[in-house]
Amino acid sequence: MTVAPPTPVDAYFDALEGDAQRIAAEFRDVILRAAPDVGETIRYQMPCFVVEGQYFVHLGAWKRHIGLYPIARLDGDLEDGIEPYRAAKDTVQFRYAEPVPWDLVERLIAELIMRSRS
Repeated sequence: MTVAPPTPVDAYFDALEGDAQRIAAEFRDVILRAAPDVGETIRYQMPCFVVEGQYFVHLGAWKRHIGLYPIARLDGDLEDGIEPYRAAKDTVQFRYAEPVPWDLVERLIAELIMRSRS
């Protein structure tokens, strides 16, 4: 059996440590489950996920949080749920010291994928 060599995205995740590595890997799993056909690349020195040739989210693992970019304003209760995590106009951050609301993250990723396919 031939094993594929690690990708630059794999290297990014492998270089992380502790909570950053564990939580970033969970974000990656959520994204890959939501869109099994998703592509991965490095863009702006962080993982970027692509569906049908469209970039739909970048993920940056930082010292104290995971950031998702760009996250434009959303509709209704999804925006209400994301609002506490907004750090800037098009950025959301999930701090390692706080539990990640995975159900909200799954809804967010599904919405981003749907928008990229429209």
